[in-house]
Amino acid sequence: MLMTCQELVELVTDYFDGSLDERTRADFDAHLATCPGCASYLEQMRMTVRFAHDAKALEQRPEVRGLLEAFRDWRSARGSG
Repeated sequence: MLMTCQELVELVTDYFDGSLDERTRADFDAHLATCPGCASYLEQMRMTVRFAHDAKALEQRPEVRGLLEAFRDWRSARGSG
């Protein structure tokens, strides 16, 4: 039985975690091979996860943390005036 687009969307997190069983992974891959919309969706999700990870790592850098704190202070000062 072919996997539907909805089923694929519901399994994306498990796909990224590598927790799909062999048969489900094969069905997932087969669906991607025939559905450009889902292939695009998967790539968008992959980019979103990568961006979120990169943003979190960037936020931990001392120079970036200093800029974020300065921006928060600036916004607070503007809001109270």
